[in-house]
Amino acid sequence: MAEPDGLDRVELPAYVYDLDEVRRAHDRLREALPAPGRILYSLKANPHPAIVSTLGRLGCGAEVCSPGELAAAVEAGQEPATSILYTGPGKRDAEVAGALAAGVRWFSVDSPAGLGQVRRLAAAAGVEARCLLRVNGGPPVPGQALAMAGAASQFGADAAWVEAEPAAFRVGLAGLHLFLGSNLDGEAALVSQLSAAVSTARRVAGALRLEPVLVDLGGGFAAPFARSGVLPRYPGLRDRVAGLLDGAFPGWREGRPAVAFESGRYLAAACGSLLTRVADVKRSHGQWVVVLESGINHLGGMSGLRRVPPIRPELVTGEGGGPGLCGAIVAGPLCTPLDTWARAADVPALRPGDVVRVPNVGAYGLTASLLAFLGHPPPREVVVDRGEVVEVSQLELVRRRVPR
Repeated sequence: MAEPDGLDRVELPAYVYDLDEVRRAHDRLREALPAPGRILYSLKANPHPAIVSTLGRLGCGAEVCSPGELAAAVEAGQEPATSILYTGPGKRDAEVAGALAAGVRWFSVDSPAGLGQVRRLAAAAGVEARCLLRVNGGPPVPGQALAMAGAASQFGADAAWVEAEPAAFRVGLAGLHLFLGSNLDGEAALVSQLSAAVSTARRVAGALRLEPVLVDLGGGFAAPFARSGVLPRYPGLRDRVAGLLDGAFPGWREGRPAVAFESGRYLAAACGSLLTRVADVKRSHGQWVVVLESGINHLGGMSGLRRVPPIRPELVTGEGGGPGLCGAIVAGPLCTPLDTWARAADVPALRPGDVVRVPNVGAYGLTASLLAFLGHPPPREVVVDRGEVVEVSQLELVRRRVPR
């Protein structure tokens, strides 16, 4: 496959985001989901404005959970009042007030206190805001990479709590939000999770005597990370979920309630690759050690949370002759032994100066890494559209004084 025009002039390390891949991922997910369900893009996966704006033009709204993500969504053209859902536990008053001032009118809350906070601050601002109650449902569905419900958690109100004390949750409530887990393994697990979400939403709505305006069923759509692979297809998902919704919310096809799904990983993962150079190759205690110009400051900063598998880069340019390096340590440039992508990887015959690629890192790449640790410069971020480089940027960490 030919490299995009202009990429050879970009200084490495660099993340490369291909907007054609973003469009393909959106089309595949849109085809898999029942209409007229709406897709919200979760900016936590990758808040780059080019990705957010591309998805916005395709009809995706934005799910944000911080002032920074909100600013990125607005910069990318998302309409705050109608297209942005502000989520997350533990929101500060200043955060909610700032979102209201920016025009956000939809919030996901996790408790009666969260409901009261949004009502109070909206009244003080002289605006009307709508809240979804995030519900912590039943036991986790098998096949989740990361469970978000079904156990004690900061996320959501336990369904049993809501059913036992419905009066505490009714005032100001416009709908329900369920997100049970992420990165599910296979269509059957995804159907099981969405079935549990629909069932819980129907049961809780009944307990609250609520006719929801919006039901957000979350996501869980999988994608490969930092390895070769393609996005999964879900050929039976659309009809099976539509049937679940027909039984639970008969008016959903006419927007009573509106139904939303969330995705970050599926929409962004395949668009991104990290390119970096080999800085050194050596032997240590009988083992090959490959030192790269990128490490956990650029990719895999959540490895300490056991959220990242071993990363084995692929050779892009270089002689690449001879047998590969078996059982190699793949490390970055940081002054810590924790800066390791793999401890026993089989990699190509790499030499200093070679360029390597880590594929499928458009989601949970740069902004999920230890960018500030040790002060190395961030990598470039390169946007490719229709086979050409159209934008190059670089994040900058700036310390500023604030009033005492």
